Amino acid sequence: MEIALWISIGIVFYTFIGYGILISLLASFRKKLRPDKLSNEDLPNVTILIAAYNEEDIIKSKIDNCLDLDYPKDKLTISFVTDGSDDLTNQIIKQYPEVKLYTQKERKGKISAINRVMPLITTPITVFSDANVMINQEGIKELVLHFQNNLIGAVSGEKRVVSDQKSNAASNEGVYWKYESFLKRKDATWNTLVGSAGELFAIRTHLFRPIDQGTIIEDFILTMKLAEDGYKVAYEPNALAIETASANTQEEAKRKVRIAAGGVQSLWQLKSLFNPFNDWKLSFQLVSHRALRWTLMPLALISSLVLSFLLCPDFWYYDLIFKIQLGFYILAFIGYLLRNQKLKSKLLQTPFYFTFMHVCVMKGWIKYLSGNQRVTWDKAKRAVLS
Repeated sequence: MEIALWISIGIVFYTFIGYGILISLLASFRKKLRPDKLSNEDLPNVTILIAAYNEEDIIKSKIDNCLDLDYPKDKLTISFVTDGSDDLTNQIIKQYPEVKLYTQKERKGKISAINRVMPLITTPITVFSDANVMINQEGIKELVLHFQNNLIGAVSGEKRVVSDQKSNAASNEGVYWKYESFLKRKDATWNTLVGSAGELFAIRTHLFRPIDQGTIIEDFILTMKLAEDGYKVAYEPNALAIETASANTQEEAKRKVRIAAGGVQSLWQLKSLFNPFNDWKLSFQLVSHRALRWTLMPLALISSLVLSFLLCPDFWYYDLIFKIQLGFYILAFIGYLLRNQKLKSKLLQTPFYFTFMHVCVMKGWIKYLSGNQRVTWDKAKRAVLS
């Protein structure tokens, strides 16, 4: 029982602290070289491809954002694919003659739409972005610089979550993404990024392979397949995908459960990457940064609490470990009760969001294994900044 407890504690520590320390040390032995700046004449032709469904509330802002990007207009193609949209999205896009629109009445999901349109893209670089995120002016320029290295198959931008200074517990997503961005920088410096920010990433167009239509998190699979083929996935923190936090925990749960279900599915689809004899670095990163989070972490958290409770009558240090965990989950429960209130203190937000994340992972397992996770989904509502 004691061995099982320490294994559980070790998994929790390694997943959220130990790996960060280890990958930082490994990255410190690699010199991170910034790619050379390019003149406008040397910049490649780029297509920004945005898959959108019923985005009438945000689509004009997205188009204006793309048109304002600091990139040569004659080298930038802005394209939307809006299959199945039945609101005003298509009518708004048609008001912009400089924007390409691909659409059909039937809605088969984002993956099907991208698979259909990608053979029509003629530029050497394709940038994928979501309709509800805004790109900083220099973002596209920063992404494409990395393609000067022939080993780079894809480049991910950085997701930036903005929220009110006083906001509900769902806004603690921003804290999570700051740490996630730190890990991504270290991953990319040492070897390659494990996945990408689906809100903003670029690939060499000719490397795109059609994605299975049953795939839930297509951006992760797409970039990991490139890594499997021997290409590197770079990370560019100066290319920002800016979005607001989820409106509330119910909306955030939609995303988290979907990602968890997709994570379990993707680990099965990428099972060949777990063979360290193929690429031990990539295997190590996949297990440490992704697989543990999507599989063993929730179980390790539960077993740590239960086992320390069972051992606490006999050993004072197990009693202490149990009480620390119990205190943490009491704070998480108070955070749950106040989850939709405007809160400034992270003392309640952080325990709640941490616990909430892992509850969503378990819900994701259930949804995936029961076959109830759809490829098409209703987008999560975002908070409106005051």
